[in-house]
Amino acid sequence: MITLITFAPSFGQIAASPFCVKAIWLLNMSGEDWQREDSTDPRNMPKQKLPAIRVDGQVIADSDNIRAFLESRGADFDGGLSEMEKGSRAFIRMAEEHIYFHNVLARWGDDDVWPVIRDTYFAQIPKPLRGFITGKLRKNLLTGMKTQGLGRLSAQERLERLEPDLQAITTRLWQGPFLFGDMPTAADASVAPMLAGLRATPGNGLAKMRIAGDRMLCRYIDHCQNMLDMPQVYDVTSTAVSEPLCA
Repeated sequence: MITLITFAPSFGQIAASPFCVKAIWLLNMSGEDWQREDSTDPRNMPKQKLPAIRVDGQVIADSDNIRAFLESRGADFDGGLSEMEKGSRAFIRMAEEHIYFHNVLARWGDDDVWPVIRDTYFAQIPKPLRGFITGKLRKNLLTGMKTQGLGRLSAQERLERLEPDLQAITTRLWQGPFLFGDMPTAADASVAPMLAGLRATPGNGLAKMRIAGDRMLCRYIDHCQNMLDMPQVYDVTSTAVSEPLCA
C-alpha cells in the first residue's frame, strides 16, 4: 500500500498545498490503493517539502517524481491524447512555475491575509512563539519571491501578468469540461489545484476575485474536484461530469 504524506486540508481544499492536491488526484487517477498521512513538518522528507509517498520501504518526494513512479507501475495519465496534445506539459509548467507563485504571494504576501494563513498553517506552534517564528519564515520566503521576480510587482501588476495564463486555460476549456477532452489528464491535476488554491485563499485579493468571478474557471475547478478528490468518484469508463458548485 502506498502512503501519501501530505499537508492537512485547509480553506475547503483537500490539502493545503496544490502540489499535495495534485499528488492525491494522480493517486486516485492511477487506481492504486493508498492511504493518507497528514504532516505539518516536511523537514525530514528527502526534499524537505511535501508531498511525498512511502512505499516498499522507500520515500519518494516531489509530485513529479510521484507521477513518474506511478507511471512506472502502469498508470497512464495522458491516455488517448495525440502527440500534439501531449504538449500539455507546457500547461503543467505554466501552472507549477508561474501560477503557483501567484498563490504564494496571495497567501504570504498580503498583510491582510497573512494572519489567517499564519494561524492556520502554524496552529501547532504556541501563540507566544508563533509570530516570531513565522515572521522569520515569511521574511525569507518573500525575499525569495523578490529574487524570483513576482515579488517585485504590485497586486495589479501580478494580475496583469496572470491574465494571459487564465485566457490560455479558458481557450482550452471551450473544447470540453477538461483541458484535453471529456476526462481529466495529468495537466488537469496540475492546473486545477493552482486555480482552486487561489480561489480558496482568504480575503478578497485581486487574483482570487478574478477566478471566483469567472464562471468557466469555477466550473472547471468544480468538475475536477467532484471527480478527483475521492477515489471512488473517478471512473475511467465514464465521461459524465456533475454540475458545478459555483455559478
